[in-house]
Amino acid sequence: MSEPIVLNDLELAALVSSRICHDIINPVSAISNGLEMLAEEPDDEMRAAAMDLILKSASQASAKLQFARIAFGAAGSAGAEIDTRDAEKVAQAFVQTSEKHDLVWDGPALILPKNKVKLLLNLVGLGLAALPRGGTINAAISEDGGEVSYTITATGKAARLSEKADALLVGEATGEVDAHLIQPYYAARVAQASGMTVTTSSGEDEVVLRAQ
Repeated sequence: MSEPIVLNDLELAALVSSRICHDIINPVSAISNGLEMLAEEPDDEMRAAAMDLILKSASQASAKLQFARIAFGAAGSAGAEIDTRDAEKVAQAFVQTSEKHDLVWDGPALILPKNKVKLLLNLVGLGLAALPRGGTINAAISEDGGEVSYTITATGKAARLSEKADALLVGEATGEVDAHLIQPYYAARVAQASGMTVTTSSGEDEVVLRAQ
């Protein structure tokens, strides 16, 4: 029987870096294209369109980098805590980089250990990935007696999480993992470090990710 996937530190760092680069390369390339248009285009209407492209792409790149800073990065010193209001702000901006998705954030303002916030944001990211045709992600946060739990519900047409992503998220996948699938693997590692357990379920046009 095959053992579950375990990446070493170098492999994990390389795949997470590749994932971040993949997420921001399109808006950065669009900024470059817009600057070229500004430099070469004499028509005022086309120059205005180029500036709109630059501004929109810069906003998208910033949102994705700020999300990655908390979801994947150190985001402060070891043992740092993060306000969920800050997490909501970066999550909203990240989801809004797609014009097909909306995020509904439902929960109290809490100061949580860094890894628990990283897990929350990665689950939101996975909810976004589960909606290829667009839809709504509901991030519900509950706290009881100092214990926090999350329920991320992704609702939309053809909502689905691949079997491999599902297995990676719950720590049961075997074989290999690439940059496209590093987020569910990483989320599982962060959940383990946080002392939380992730489960998944799905129905018609709905995927539910829970952590407690």
